[in-house]
Amino acid sequence: MPAQAVVIGVDSSTQSTKAVLADAATGRTLAVGRAAHEVSGEAGARETDPELWWRALCDAVAQALKESGVRPSAVTGIAVAGQQHGLVVLDAQGRPVRPALLWNDTRSAPQAAALARELPGGAREWAERTGSAPVAALTAAKWR
Repeated sequence: MPAQAVVIGVDSSTQSTKAVLADAATGRTLAVGRAAHEVSGEAGARETDPELWWRALCDAVAQALKESGVRPSAVTGIAVAGQQHGLVVLDAQGRPVRPALLWNDTRSAPQAAALARELPGGAREWAERTGSAPVAALTAAKWR
């Protein structure tokens, strides 16, 4: 009889990471692991150390594997979803040089407004051309 095939679904959200182990044949949930990652900031700032995301992923997966008794070799696939529009700045070796600016960091609202003004039709023209207008949550505003 073939060994059980398992898939892992990962959700890395703003404040935590969740890993769900499921039977690949039936979709039945075998275990769930969770690990938090700290978000800091005040007055519109929302930042986190990107290394915490990696640690939370490892911890959540390890927790789910332990709870289920599934061997890592049984994992045949992994799917990952995460919060969007975080700005992570890396050095030449691919390591973070500062905390990530998260999607809900609103300090770039003035930069978003300035971006909107760069097109003659403002935010409306941005939306027509790209499908959205510049807002503080989007990474483009955080680069300015």
